[in-house]
Amino acid sequence: MKILFSLMLMFGLTFAGDATIEVIKKVDALPSIGIEDASISYGDTFKLQFFKALVADLNVISLFNVDRFHRTNHYNATDVVVDNKDMNYVLRYKMYEDDSGSLNIDMKIIEKGRDVFSKSYKVSRKNIYMFISHAIAYDINEFMGEPSVSWMKRKVIFSRIVEPKKSEIVISDYSLSYQHVIVKGGFNVFPKWANKAQNAFYYTSLDGAQPTLKHVDIKTLKVSNVISSDGMMVCSDVSRDGRTLLLTMAKKGQPDIYTYNVASKKYKRETTYGGIDVNAQFMDKNRIVFISSRLGYPNVFSKRLDTKEIEQMVYYGRSNSACSSNGEYIVYKARETSNAFEHNTFNLHLISLKTDFIRRLTVSGVNEFPRFSGDGDAILFIKSYENQSSIGIIRLNYNKNYLFPLKYGKVQSMDW
Repeated sequence: MKILFSLMLMFGLTFAGDATIEVIKKVDALPSIGIEDASISYGDTFKLQFFKALVADLNVISLFNVDRFHRTNHYNATDVVVDNKDMNYVLRYKMYEDDSGSLNIDMKIIEKGRDVFSKSYKVSRKNIYMFISHAIAYDINEFMGEPSVSWMKRKVIFSRIVEPKKSEIVISDYSLSYQHVIVKGGFNVFPKWANKAQNAFYYTSLDGAQPTLKHVDIKTLKVSNVISSDGMMVCSDVSRDGRTLLLTMAKKGQPDIYTYNVASKKYKRETTYGGIDVNAQFMDKNRIVFISSRLGYPNVFSKRLDTKEIEQMVYYGRSNSACSSNGEYIVYKARETSNAFEHNTFNLHLISLKTDFIRRLTVSGVNEFPRFSGDGDAILFIKSYENQSSIGIIRLNYNKNYLFPLKYGKVQSMDW
């Protein structure tokens, strides 16, 4: 029963100042930006597709009131279109296809009639246009002198349930506009990037006699078995240097947290509680945060890897079944309702190790599997609401959430 409950729990996871204090920027106070399309190649459908991606990315960086009307102009026109004359900024871009079939984009930012920033981009195929859109938003954010949004350029990896005991592992951009199925056939879950370069990943295969952790080299597509365990096998986190894995295994009959040395292929049991310990995440090199039932219900605890000391981290909620940490902050999933006859609400909450303040980050549906960006600027999470599965982005210092729905299937777990 402990193993079954743990699997259900794991599938349920399936800074100026204090970030736990809501930062609300009035929309009216943001500068406005209009967009002008000066493309000389491609059809109207693709032009509109790229425009919508650019609008979405500009909204996500949260620096502007973004005008949503698609307007056209010549790239070297001396004046902006009449509808954009009162905009604080105008982003003008030109898409064109070269002789090799590559997609090229020139862009510039116009402020008060002057070109203040410009850059050119190129990708080999137009079907990966969204990465240029992300790069443009990233570069504009840098130009405006804001903290980096490098997470926009990172890839997301997720497991998608497509039918009972059948799943696909997909690599995508954060907005789900690009999707590449890299593992299909069988029941494969809990993908986790193996390193910062995102050129390899781990996942759990549930098709054999034992749950088995596998490693995939993306360049060669070589798949290697790492370790197996009766009952349960999940890699919940990888150290920043890629040398140590945090595993949940049930080698002693109940789920415990283990560290696994990638080079030596040796593991060490880190928790010995007679109940359930799962979903460990690194807080720093020598400290982890994890979910445990040692209070009689799931809650968030921490442990130093060089001692046996266990500390309770969360005192709000009685079913806190997922977490992620970054520096002094922990984000966790808490059940808000308990109704046997209706769907329950699970929201994400943010706490600081330095204060007692709790900030609720979501308001409806089932919000789970939170993951901080490497710089702590944003949180990626899975949202299930009215039979729709989405990946969401929370911009902590702007108090804004953005959702990107999955077209089919249900997201089981993800990493970025």
